[in-house]
Amino acid sequence: MSAEELRAKIREIPDFPKPGILFYDITTLLKDREAYHEAIDLMLEPYKGEQVDVVVGMESRGFIFSSAMAYQMRAGLVPVRKLGKLPAETITVEYALEYGSNTLEIHRDAIEPGQKVLIVDDLLATGGTVKGTIELIERLKGNVVGLAFLVELDFLKGRDRLDGRRVTSVIKY
Repeated sequence: MSAEELRAKIREIPDFPKPGILFYDITTLLKDREAYHEAIDLMLEPYKGEQVDVVVGMESRGFIFSSAMAYQMRAGLVPVRKLGKLPAETITVEYALEYGSNTLEIHRDAIEPGQKVLIVDDLLATGGTVKGTIELIERLKGNVVGLAFLVELDFLKGRDRLDGRRVTSVIKY
């Protein structure tokens, strides 16, 4: 199954969550067993043969892909969550959204210095959330080796805000 065939599995919902936004609903892709498996395989492809110690999944749809990818890579899995969701000692970062700000957190002991980290999410839009996640990992002295996304919204230029980092995506709009 090609990236274009996967793209055809994504439902587009106009004016969600607010007027003027076109929402890309991946649940229609996820429920199709072949499409879901192919999406994971295509997200993993650029990282085949590389040593990754930890896959970081970004809340919340990033968890859907990061757990399967961590399993396939024989890597650990670390969640980055919104404020107040993690039970042990955390570090936090505030990041800008188009309509305000939000706070992310990670357990203080989640990443060991020098570990090779792959960050995974479903969607790269403006890049604000992933920039915050990168900051958290680097504050813990982790080495971000890549940023993997199922979907990239090219027109929002999120990749341009990521300081030349390695960014991979399967489907582009």
